[in-house]
Amino acid sequence: MTQDYEVVLATDEVFVAERGGELVGILVLIATDEGFLLDNVAVHPAQKGGGIGKALLVHAEREAKARGYDSIYLYTNAAMSENIALYSRLGYVEYERREEHGLRRVFMRKRLA
Repeated sequence: MTQDYEVVLATDEVFVAERGGELVGILVLIATDEGFLLDNVAVHPAQKGGGIGKALLVHAEREAKARGYDSIYLYTNAAMSENIALYSRLGYVEYERREEHGLRRVFMRKRLA
């Protein structure tokens, strides 16, 4: 990724997950013209499978609902078939594919109850 994280920290909503005082995950959320964007979710490789990613995604959905959104959306690289499958299992539905910044992206949205 080529994002300037000083800018991200200053302009977006960033949440961190800690375990034992160590940073183990991060979540970046942005209100956009298209809705509430789950811009980034990442878990330290040593912590994968421990429920941190799921907890961050649940937090993102709660934040979206608390702000009055009826859905949350994200995008992933079209080549990341495992990500697309994971998000599909979690209730996200593909609604568009487009090229941005030279990358083929798959946009997915989840309706919130």
